[in-house]
Amino acid sequence: MHHRIQSLKLEPKSPNPGQIRLIASDIDGTLLNPQFQIAPDDLNALRRAHADGIEIVLVTGRRHTFALPIARQLGFDLWLISSNGAVTRSLSGETFHRDLMPRETCRQVCTSMQAFRGHTVLTFDKETRGAIVLEHLDALNASIRRWLEKNMQYIDFIIPLENSLVTDPVQAMLCGSMARMAEALVAVQATGLDNRITVLRTEYPERDLSMIDILNAGCSKGHALARWAAHRGYHREEVMAIGDNHNDVEMLEFAGHPVIMGNACEELRSRGWSITLANDRCGVAAALDDVVRR
Repeated sequence: MHHRIQSLKLEPKSPNPGQIRLIASDIDGTLLNPQFQIAPDDLNALRRAHADGIEIVLVTGRRHTFALPIARQLGFDLWLISSNGAVTRSLSGETFHRDLMPRETCRQVCTSMQAFRGHTVLTFDKETRGAIVLEHLDALNASIRRWLEKNMQYIDFIIPLENSLVTDPVQAMLCGSMARMAEALVAVQATGLDNRITVLRTEYPERDLSMIDILNAGCSKGHALARWAAHRGYHREEVMAIGDNHNDVEMLEFAGHPVIMGNACEELRSRGWSITLANDRCGVAAALDDVVRR
């Protein structure tokens, strides 16, 4: 179900000043500290990089609208790759690319995952009620419920979920405890839809929160970043990517200079990639330290 981008297998080393032309940063667990804020040092580092002529792109599992308030804090124009690579859009709303899931594929996912219906959320690329659809809140744990409450103006409750599929969705997302989502992952892998979907995990063990994103085949942060870099004329060796979680793997595999956070999950730590400081110690700023000319 994963469609990997061939890694360059580079040994971890700092890029030369002026070598990096594009920096791709994850948001949650990377740019945001544990208080869900951008630390001043991280903010200043990104602003210095931008002033130095380096393009910054934020690459996130968040919906575009939910990522906008974070992106706007940077104080300069940039593009957002959102929904784990499904949508690439500017802050002003110009769309470069969308990779939606065919509604019939999503319908089959919902049917096959019947036992996890209470954990299932569908998202659509619109900025009105119905952008987020679920049947009820009962099975969703406290962490994701907080997210839902912040997005309440966009949520529609539709039973059954399939009735919302009048247009192609961005994705289906399953949310719940680590244990429950481990069961869901096994169920997804048993659907027989391997060649029609991409399955990405994001896990926060300290919050007992796991999210499984089900997207169109070939859709990932890495594929979206590769597409954007090609559009801008950047070579992989000119791209730095910074991330912390399972859903960042493809993006880090694409980048010539992958950097993982000090708080990164174990899967990322086993890859031999460069490790910066944790998100509570301004790891993004530390990663950019060798990149930006003084």
